[in-house]
Amino acid sequence: MADNGSTPQPPQAAPQVRMQVLAQFVRDLSFENLVAQKGLQGGEVQPDIQVQVALDAKKRPTDNQFEVSIKFTVTSTNRTTSDKLFLVELDYAGVFLIEGVPVEQMHPFLMIECPRLLFPFARRIISDVTRDGGFPPLNLDVVDFLAIYRQELARRAAQQGGKPLAS
Repeated sequence: MADNGSTPQPPQAAPQVRMQVLAQFVRDLSFENLVAQKGLQGGEVQPDIQVQVALDAKKRPTDNQFEVSIKFTVTSTNRTTSDKLFLVELDYAGVFLIEGVPVEQMHPFLMIECPRLLFPFARRIISDVTRDGGFPPLNLDVVDFLAIYRQELARRAAQQGGKPLAS
């Protein structure tokens, strides 16, 4: 049987995504034990914990390298008196080598997948810092980075008059 050039070709495989964590580091860390500083006395303490998360990503000068950071601000107040108990601010970053991700998917990849990899390490640091600061260790709940990303897209779209943004 002769090959007339119509032999079906195997489908082109999508490029393999490759992600490698090249470095992780604490860019900034602050812990304030406001109870010890102010000398608050007695009374029942019912802590109320507020956690704010901000994300940032930027291209590095080297090809396919990106720096992603997660910024946590954790405030604990006493529900009964509204006195602040402690404040933790952590800026934790990672340097990633990323290949095979299409350009139009790079931003969500950087803002969702990279923070997912960094989160357990940042969580441990916050737990250790609160314990070392004289409080029970604070184990943060898992953060839904996809939801944060979607909220940020919606916020930006609202700022631009409802025009949809590319993700």
